[in-house]
Formats: sequence, C-alpha cells, structure tokens
Amino acid sequence: MTEGKARRSYAPSDPRRACCTVLTIFLLLVGVTALTLWLVYRPHKPRFTVVGAAVYDLNTSSLPLISTTMQFTVVTRNPNKRVSIYYDRLSAFVSYRNQAITPQVMLPPLFHKTKSTVAMSPVLGGGTVPVSAEVVNGLMMDESYGVVALRLVLLGRLRWKAGAIKTGHYGVYVKCDMLVGLKKGAVGQVPLLGNPGCKVDI
Repeated sequence: MTEGKARRSYAPSDPRRACCTVLTIFLLLVGVTALTLWLVYRPHKPRFTVVGAAVYDLNTSSLPLISTTMQFTVVTRNPNKRVSIYYDRLSAFVSYRNQAITPQVMLPPLFHKTKSTVAMSPVLGGGTVPVSAEVVNGLMMDESYGVVALRLVLLGRLRWKAGAIKTGHYGVYVKCDMLVGLKKGAVGQVPLLGNPGCKVDI
C-alpha cells in the first residue's frame, strides 16, 4: 500500500498545467522584450519651426473669393538617435481666423534620417478660395496695422523605422501660428515677429 502511494506521488504532472506554465513564461519574455525595445527605440516627435515667410500676392477684392500666393521656409528636426521617419504623405495650407485662405498643396514624400534636420520651402496658394466677409475685413484691418496673424498647417501620415523594423502609419498634424509684418501692397519677404513655434500632434 505504501509503495503504491509513493508511485502515485512521483507520477508526471498534468500536461495542461505544464503547457500553461510554458505559455506564461513565453508571454512574460515577449512582454519584457517589447518593453526593452520600446524603452530603447521609443520615438520622440519631430520638431517643426518656421524660419522665413514671403507674400507674393494677396487679393481680397473679389468677394467671396480670395487669392494669395505665399511661401514659408520650414525647418524640421528628427531628434531620435535610433529611429528615422518616413513621411509618406504630407500636405500644407495657410489659414486665417480658422479659415483656409490657400488651397491644400501636396508636398513630396520626405525621408528623415536619425538626428537630421531638413528644410523645405513650399509655395502655397496660386488659386482662389471662398472665404467669409469676416476674413476679408480682418485681413484688411490687420494689413493697415502692419501685423497679420497666420497659421501654417501641415497634415500627413508618417511611419517610424528602427533598424529593419517599420511601424504602421500614424497621422501627423502640425500647427504653426505666427505673426508676420505685412502692409498693404508689400511683396516679397516679410518679417516674422517673435519666435513662432509649431505644435505637433501624432
């Protein structure tokens, strides 16, 4: 009787329990590996700054349409040491008082290497855009003061790349609020007042 009990106590364990133990250990290892990779490669948002502006045309005499041609020099910085950025789709437009005053323009795809800086100078406008009387009156009043508040908006989709691994697409929204010194009839480069920064949402 004692010998039978001893044999039963050394019998192999339940296969299902062993399988669950192995699976738990595997999932823990995967979780620790993923956490380690995230801590090492976690991407920081790119930074955008407007460093120059020019206005070549601003016609508000054909209500409810407005036509303008503007150019902005934007510097974007990838602060990541190990992660590069692919901008697969990027577009830009200018708004005033939350209303677009230029058509949306598609920009060429952009590859951003690690710890690199890229400058781009898109020309925006060249077509007519319907706007409200409030926008036209506001622009005319601001021009008389010589200071106009504009917003440059960049929209697109990006992917992060760490080594041979690429992520899925993420939406990116860049909002650059600035004050420009612009008087009626001025053409060409206009001064940027203050230090316009850009807010980046991903």
